[in-house]
Amino acid sequence: LETEWFSQAKPASEAFAPETYTALVAMKRPRGRPKADETKVFTAIRLDADLLEAFKATGKGWQTRVNAALRQYIAEHPIIR
Repeated sequence: LETEWFSQAKPASEAFAPETYTALVAMKRPRGRPKADETKVFTAIRLDADLLEAFKATGKGWQTRVNAALRQYIAEHPIIR
């Protein structure tokens, strides 16, 4: 029964009136998280295994906490230029 039903299926562009299809396409949201105003930069960094495991053990969001720890360090140890 499902095979028969699927064999009769039409693309949405054919099943809906053109103005309805256009409205549906316009409503479609992009996939994923919205882009942040300030995007992050991908980098590779080598860390001691125990340090990495300690942050990972804190659960989801551990990379954000590493970022916060580095930001705190910079705030407490200003770089003299």
